[in-house]
Amino acid sequence: MRIAVTGSIATDHLMTFPGRFADQLVADQLHTVSLSFLVDNLDVRRGGVAANICFGMGLLGTAPILVGAAGSDFDDYRAWLDRHGVDTGSVRISEVLHTARFVCTTDADHNQIGSFYTGAMSEARLIELKAVADRVGGLDLVSIGADDPEGMLRHTEECRSRGIPFAADFSQQIARMDGDEIRILLDGATYLFSNEYEKGLIESKTGWTDQEILAKVGHRVTTLGAQGVRIERVGEEPIEVGCPEEETKADPTGVGDAFRAGFLSGLAWGVGLERAAQVGCMLATLVIETVGTQEYTLRRTHFMDRFTKAYGHEAAAEVRTHLA
Repeated sequence: MRIAVTGSIATDHLMTFPGRFADQLVADQLHTVSLSFLVDNLDVRRGGVAANICFGMGLLGTAPILVGAAGSDFDDYRAWLDRHGVDTGSVRISEVLHTARFVCTTDADHNQIGSFYTGAMSEARLIELKAVADRVGGLDLVSIGADDPEGMLRHTEECRSRGIPFAADFSQQIARMDGDEIRILLDGATYLFSNEYEKGLIESKTGWTDQEILAKVGHRVTTLGAQGVRIERVGEEPIEVGCPEEETKADPTGVGDAFRAGFLSGLAWGVGLERAAQVGCMLATLVIETVGTQEYTLRRTHFMDRFTKAYGHEAAAEVRTHLA
């Protein structure tokens, strides 16, 4: 099963300031702030929702196709993804813009000052999915994640016009989208991904009820944080899957992307929805135990031992046959 994942490709530049931002602010001079903070360290991490999802799918051996836009500074990142089983042949390289970048400084009170540079991500709207499909011999599913909004709309419309099944996954972009855009992006989706808060926001912005939205998509997949995930289908009982026990909790960043990587990999293997959700929850647990969205490793024996403990021998036997 050939799955393309569209969405952002970015790097995070994270710095730590040992003092407090509040101590550097002068109340009657806030209209003319000019500050520079001497930071202790710089942590550069690979990120972007599409790249994070593809990294996880690559570890699971499902050869995802990454579709997004990056800059000429993407070479090292591309090599990293290639080494981890990701097809990067459909990444558009901008001739004038850098790869999207998030720059953030955190103070001793965990307050943050950050900036997001869209950069090459704005060129995602120029990517045609037909060219991607022609290159790889067809697409069975396209996951449309947070990206340049016009790019998301174009990919959705192209999937509909060409009859390619797609998954709608707005995540961070839902805050800036209006009801009309959200209606376009979800109508006819085979899968609709969101967390529980986003689920309510989708209903509020579209004016559609839960049941009305469910009637417009094949499957509604709602992540529930520590409670796992719920999958709903019209006329069917919901499928609910819990999370494996955590060994530690290091960093929640990227957990949702890891769930999607596991779930989409389960679909690629052809296992049922419950099993696919279990794989997603297991991979998400590995990410929450690691600092960084692509810093975790997948050791087959360790993965399967924990998967068996969480979901039983029958579930493990089915997954083990597919796990590279």
